[in-house]
Amino acid sequence: MSKLFPRLFSPVSLRGHILRNRIVFGAHTANMANNGVPGDRHVAYYAERAIGGAGMIVVEPMPVHPAAVLTRGNFLPGDDSVVPHFRKVTTAIRENGAVAIQQLYHVGAHGDSDNSYHPHWSPSGLPSYHDSDGSHAMSEAEISETIDGFVQAARRCHEAGFDGVEVWAAYLGLIEQFWTPWSNRREDQWGGSLENRTRFSREITSRIRAVCGQDFIIGLAISDEPDHSVALTRDELAEIVALHDDLGLVDYVTCGSGGYLDFHKLMPTFLYPEKLGADLAATIRRSVKHALVIAESHIRTPENAETVLGERAADLVSIVRGQIADPHLARKAGEDRPDDVRGCISCNQMCWGRRSRDYWISCLINPSAGREYQWGGDRFSPAGQPRTVLVVGGGPAGLEAARAAAERGHRVILAEASSRLGGNFLLAGLQPRRAQILDLIGWYERQLTKLGVEIRLNSYVEASDVEAIGADAVILATGSYSPDTGFQKALPSVETLPGIERGNVFTIEAVMARQARPGKRVLLLDEGGGWRGCGTAWKLAEDGHLVTMLSPDPFIGKELQRTTADVPLRRTLKRLGVQWRLEVSVLAWHGNGVTLLDHNTGEHFFEEGDSLVLATTNAAANWLGEELRSSGRHIVEIGDCAAPRQAPYAFYEGRRAALEL
Repeated sequence: MSKLFPRLFSPVSLRGHILRNRIVFGAHTANMANNGVPGDRHVAYYAERAIGGAGMIVVEPMPVHPAAVLTRGNFLPGDDSVVPHFRKVTTAIRENGAVAIQQLYHVGAHGDSDNSYHPHWSPSGLPSYHDSDGSHAMSEAEISETIDGFVQAARRCHEAGFDGVEVWAAYLGLIEQFWTPWSNRREDQWGGSLENRTRFSREITSRIRAVCGQDFIIGLAISDEPDHSVALTRDELAEIVALHDDLGLVDYVTCGSGGYLDFHKLMPTFLYPEKLGADLAATIRRSVKHALVIAESHIRTPENAETVLGERAADLVSIVRGQIADPHLARKAGEDRPDDVRGCISCNQMCWGRRSRDYWISCLINPSAGREYQWGGDRFSPAGQPRTVLVVGGGPAGLEAARAAAERGHRVILAEASSRLGGNFLLAGLQPRRAQILDLIGWYERQLTKLGVEIRLNSYVEASDVEAIGADAVILATGSYSPDTGFQKALPSVETLPGIERGNVFTIEAVMARQARPGKRVLLLDEGGGWRGCGTAWKLAEDGHLVTMLSPDPFIGKELQRTTADVPLRRTLKRLGVQWRLEVSVLAWHGNGVTLLDHNTGEHFFEEGDSLVLATTNAAANWLGEELRSSGRHIVEIGDCAAPRQAPYAFYEGRRAALEL
């Protein structure tokens, strides 16, 4: 029994199945299916979380009908031929000690015609909030067909060895569309009264029980959108759940946040408070007599989970992104080693960020996510012949290369030119609400120390130093820098920004490192549309500057759209008084303002400002690599010194380099 997390690691019974702890790896679209069935990538992904100690694993949403298909990597349970494929997943989960559940879903009006090639179905024919499509009101035959789709999918899951299914009624999907008066305007047995509006879900769950038996777990997933008046309130959701509970139709209820009306809370980034789903869970828990309640949504850490249980807001806690980031979170917490848990930074960049572009998911800080079948998950094989490894550069790529190499048994020397580890990632952690990055760097410092890595700070390494150290392998992670030319991709013929020599032009790195002192009125050229520019604008505005962002894009935060962070970010910037000029380029800096080019009209206009801050594309700091290569030395270059990119690729290349030693 854990001393730090006694509630979290107390077993619990769910319809006769004993969960070893109260940590759930909840349902999420991993998007890894091949031709509609799970393959080696899927099996290894879920197995790693079971090996890592999760008590229950809810495998990702399975569409129960062709109209429900959302992604290229969705499961397609069309006939019984899929059963052997899913049995591989259940075997991997159950043999490693976790209870296996499969989520079943239908999005109703919010389908994806690009993938389904099927008309959208809904209770009353309202439009989709997924895209610009419409839907049509379901006929009696279509309702019956969909109910049967849920039941047959559950039957196949039962035959494949799943311990139960979770019926998805969250995010204003089809079931919640039937529950909600705004989206259910029917005047037949499926609409109107509460009894009629819940008939659809009651038919589904009661028929699943009849087909799959008394030992089969049936869960219900719900969420709330309290900022929208047309959505069900928490009290209304509680009444609906209580109705199902009184009838013995569900064994547990998973409570999340957001939906198609409030999409940005569906997968909340660090812009939102933690433990976001706990309030709904507490309301539901007070309304049920039999079903257990699971809280999910931005519950990242074992500490958060223990707090939710201690406050009696829930009986179990779903930690999804936290276990994507560290698949052994449960095991480490159970061993009272929370400091060894690699904490999710709530960025959404490679989980939801990849899913939103219809790729299989991964993780910014855990590049093994989705590659467990190739890399062996988070358990590295020992090196056949330990070597001395020199890693130059202590940013994301260098940190991960040093850690993974040391985990494999190599003797590692990590040399960093500055006085702190982290590189430009450290500067990102100084932006508002991004302290989780600093926590991650602290985690690396602890792990490297435990692993015996020799860390040399304030060590600027030259070619002669590399030869003097005499390492068996040299990994360069020397990062990137911001050029002082002001070059803009939108103006490829202009190598150097006219007027830049006038001064008061700074890089965002200089600003975040407090090496620059911009004036009161700051013009910030954001060419990337990501956190480099947007987070710096936020920081400057919080510090009292009057900030105007200049962007070639049609909206601020273009790169953040795929992470669901763009809308709440723009709202925050607006509250702070940040203004922006869109679809423009900077033609010249005059010392007191800029001349801008309007991309749509070709017109030139002047924008006043005391300082110009540049968030443009970085250049590789690869001088050391060039010198070593010219001398015939074998090196491996990773991260930004190979090519400036976003942080996920630095972590990925760091781990890959260590695994290839």
